[in-house]
Amino acid sequence: MSVEPPGRRERKKAQVRRALAEAAQRLFLERGYDQVSVKEIADAVDISGPTVFKHVPDGKEALMFDDGVERRESLLSAVRERPAGVSVMAALRDFMAGRGPFVADPTPEARRLTELIVNTPALRDYSRKLWIRCEEPLAEAIAAGLGRDPDDLTARAVARYVLEIPQFLSDEPDPRAALDAVFDLLEHGVEGAP
Repeated sequence: MSVEPPGRRERKKAQVRRALAEAAQRLFLERGYDQVSVKEIADAVDISGPTVFKHVPDGKEALMFDDGVERRESLLSAVRERPAGVSVMAALRDFMAGRGPFVADPTPEARRLTELIVNTPALRDYSRKLWIRCEEPLAEAIAAGLGRDPDDLTARAVARYVLEIPQFLSDEPDPRAALDAVFDLLEHGVEGAP
């Protein structure tokens, strides 16, 4: 079964959405999130303010993020497609280590974007919202990876804790060391964590 390529209308919508995201990112980095209005972003792309919300109904903060599908799918893939012999927790640790403030050697642009998100409450809250949307499918993937029932309480708790990590640790002086400490706790418990 072949997948039909997106039609002209869908391509145009994606193009406008991309242009809005690029304009918003540029303006936010230049002047700060709170100093940029939706009208300014719309003007930069030559569309009306109300049209912005047709493309991004979640508001101005959503312009910095995709719809969360890539995040969810890559998170689930990290658990489901982990190499043989790699634990669920090790796969989740590796996945998180490659995101935002936990990246060991980010590019200057990635560092600026991460700092913008971490230091802007509206963006930080929206990012958390995208992470939390992954809770149910992640809990199911963790349960499957552990050979447990899909509604297993332990798997649900681990999913919740893991998805709170970006919000909880992003402003730590050494986010990567904090990430490792939390995963050591999750993997080994309070008594077994180094």
